[in-house]
Amino acid sequence: MKSHRQELWFEIPARRGFVNITPQVEAALAASGIREGLCLVNAMHITASVFVNDDERGLHEDYERWLERLAPFDAGSDPARGGYRHNRTGEDNADAHLKRQVMGREVVVAVTGGRLDFGPWEQIFYGEFDGRRRKRVLVKIIGE
Repeated sequence: MKSHRQELWFEIPARRGFVNITPQVEAALAASGIREGLCLVNAMHITASVFVNDDERGLHEDYERWLERLAPFDAGSDPARGGYRHNRTGEDNADAHLKRQVMGREVVVAVTGGRLDFGPWEQIFYGEFDGRRRKRVLVKIIGE
C-alpha cells in the first residue's frame, strides 16, 4: 500500500467563506499515483471545516444564514447577555468553534480508477469561520 500526504494552505480575507477545493484535492490525487483507495481531507484548525456538498451559491448563502442562527457572532463574553464564555479568553471566535463542530472536521472520499468517487453534484469545500489568517488542510491518500 502507498500513501501520499499534501498540505493545502488558505487565507480567506473575510471572517467567513466557503471555497471549492475539489481541484486541489484532485491534483493531490493525481500526484499520488494511487488508483484505488481512500482520500482523507481535513481542516487542521479548530475554526475551519471540510465538507462535501453541492457547489451552488444559493446553498452557500443558506449555510451562512443557518449557521449564523445556530451560533451567532457575538464578541461579548457575558453569557447572561447572550455572549460566549470562550470569548472571556480575549478571543472573539467562540461562534467559529461551534460552526466548525456542526460542519465537520473532515471528509473521506473513495478513490476508484484514479478518480474521486463522488455522487452527483458532490464537491469538497473548505469552510472558514474565523478567517484573515493562514490555515492548512491536510490531504492524505492511501491505497494502491
